[in-house]
Amino acid sequence: MFKRHLKLGLIKGGQLGKMILQAAPSFDVQSFVMDDDINCPCRHLCYEFTQGDAMNFDDVYAFGKKVDVLTFEYEHINVEALKKLKAEGLVIYPDPDIIELVQDKGRQKEFYRSHSIPTADFQIVPNRLALEACTEFFPAVQKTCKAGYDGKGIFKLKDADDIPDAFNVPSVLEKYIDFDKEISIVVARNVDGEVVVYRAVEMVFHPEKNLVEFLRCPADITAIVEKKATAIALHILHQLNLVGVLAVEMFVTKDGQVLVNEIAPRVHNSAHHTIEGALTSQFEQHIRAVMGLPLGLTDMTLPSVMVNLLGSENSEGHAIYQGIEQALGLGGVYIHLYGKTQTRPYRKMGHATIVDHDINKALEKAHRVKELIKIKA
Repeated sequence: MFKRHLKLGLIKGGQLGKMILQAAPSFDVQSFVMDDDINCPCRHLCYEFTQGDAMNFDDVYAFGKKVDVLTFEYEHINVEALKKLKAEGLVIYPDPDIIELVQDKGRQKEFYRSHSIPTADFQIVPNRLALEACTEFFPAVQKTCKAGYDGKGIFKLKDADDIPDAFNVPSVLEKYIDFDKEISIVVARNVDGEVVVYRAVEMVFHPEKNLVEFLRCPADITAIVEKKATAIALHILHQLNLVGVLAVEMFVTKDGQVLVNEIAPRVHNSAHHTIEGALTSQFEQHIRAVMGLPLGLTDMTLPSVMVNLLGSENSEGHAIYQGIEQALGLGGVYIHLYGKTQTRPYRKMGHATIVDHDINKALEKAHRVKELIKIKA
């Protein structure tokens, strides 16, 4: 039976947390947030805010003792504190073992291999020197095992001349994939094992910063490819026994193979469009899942395109938004600003979702929105 007034704890209070909290009042949930930034986007939306470091054992442990259910908006959290809280009976979703797995890209890749999940061929290397014995594996992409996200911790190696500039830390060396498209499948599972799937989205990345610039739903892929991708995402979900939302990013090769790139056991940038583009947003879905409620329908309302609103190049300081009024006047445009007061080049400051009966018209408007909205200091 669902209990009202449960205390839902959320570690980190950025834009993902903000959108989770915007869905929470519908379920009469008291939301508690911990973040090291007292001015984070969640600061004034939660029932109680705690300033604390997600990687500090004492901060995480003390915060967990305040709540009934604990969840996260990102993975870089002190796992030992989570395990102690779980041993003492705290309900934690996703499980601390899953958080520990995704904190290490090397362990992620080994997980794919041991569970017959298709992924690019790879090697684990301890340092830069070890790359010198791997030149036959080039061209390749080096990904640091720890602390890489949002385009950080990634380096492309075309040949041996690139080795001096590579990372000198434990890394995954992944065979370069000349892929056709990059897609994401978002799935969710609740405490009772009920599962739902969202339509595949296609992601277009910024050519320099490796950040998602646009995404479109539905993806421009065949029904066969989407079926393959969905089956892979569900296989991962069940192997992890995960409760909550799971995003699975994948490459689609030119010959129709589907290869897993990375997973995120949380709400994800590739499903922001679901606020307007699906019957149940990923954020409401996550609350339903971790609070033991039935999951919501994931049917697409209209074709949609999402644009990440990034800080302008060569601009850092207090954020000023230009072009918002003109963009909203295009029709079918929904803007979400994250409440970050400081901008810097390519920082995610918000997103816009464009919905239309015609996906091509939505794409045209999305490019216009990107031209209109500028975020400068």
